[in-house]
Amino acid sequence: MATMADVARSAGVSVATVSHVLNGTRPVLPHTRQAVLDAVDALGYTPNTLARSLVTSRTRSIGLAVSAISNPYFTEILQGVEAAALEAGYSLLIADPHDDPGHERKVAQLLHERRVDGMIVAPSAHPHDLVGYLRRHAVPTVFLDRVIDARVLDGGEEGGTPGEGAPWCDQVCTESSGPTAGLVAHLAGLGHRRIGLVAGLPGLSTTEERVTGYLDGLAAAGVAPDERLLVSGNSESAGAEQATATLLSLPDPPTALVTANNAMTIGALRALRRHGRSVPDDIALCCFDDFAWADLFSPGLTAIAQPSKELGAQAVRVLLDRLREPRRPSRTVRLPCAFVHRTSCGCPEEPGGATRPEHTEPSTLSEKGTVS
Repeated sequence: MATMADVARSAGVSVATVSHVLNGTRPVLPHTRQAVLDAVDALGYTPNTLARSLVTSRTRSIGLAVSAISNPYFTEILQGVEAAALEAGYSLLIADPHDDPGHERKVAQLLHERRVDGMIVAPSAHPHDLVGYLRRHAVPTVFLDRVIDARVLDGGEEGGTPGEGAPWCDQVCTESSGPTAGLVAHLAGLGHRRIGLVAGLPGLSTTEERVTGYLDGLAAAGVAPDERLLVSGNSESAGAEQATATLLSLPDPPTALVTANNAMTIGALRALRRHGRSVPDDIALCCFDDFAWADLFSPGLTAIAQPSKELGAQAVRVLLDRLREPRRPSRTVRLPCAFVHRTSCGCPEEPGGATRPEHTEPSTLSEKGTVS
């Protein structure tokens, strides 16, 4: 088996130069770098990552803990994480915490024990044990998709001051409130006054923000909220099917419906079909989370599209920033969403399926845990 010394002799350089080329630790002249790479290929040299990790205390691996990997939204996030990690020379260890607070804490410990350099985690609705473990061990972490309150991150109680304590984590998510308000405003602009929302799992920041957006959208349209029109689908298809059936059973059911993620959109569509309701003739429908086959439905689904692959890639970039500068201030990065206008809302079809960005630039919040 070829060694680094063999590569150095073949390329006519020092072992240190080979190390700099392979690890990117110092600039090397292009012709020298090419000579090293040619020698690596010719000799079939494979770096000993275990030995290198003993020297550098880095394994060049990232732990990814994301629930519902079969969900198309999280699958696309995974693709973004994987591509960005590979480009940076990092491998991935992947685990599914199942949105269970106890299990996610165990998953974090297992990944930590495998000496990952940092973690990217989509936290559950009650992440106190998870956060406590990561904070105690100062594991560089990016919380993905779902924002955790600063008081939880700092280990304080309600009423504590956000941003205290040593920085060790960052957060990457998309805008939720504004785009949801935009869906409601769109439906209200079409004349709807009874607009229902099938919300996600209680306790998740995404759920809270989309509920806030729903209420803001009603207020902006001058529509009084009706608490009976706000139901929970628990972020899953079966829950949304039951929640939609509850809405349809009201004496004055909604004339328009917003679903707060793609899994719940499927459940809502099942309930509407089971109750003989046609979209958009009997009820208009808009959804948060566009997905690959949304335009294949008849009618096509009007939706908020999240930049899921970019979300995953951004999480990797933010984590690598933290690894390079462990004491840098914590930040929350929000990526923009886009409004994809199809026909389930009751509008006529637009040529090409027009897409209107909700925002043009991501926003970065410097204070730990601050939410826009």
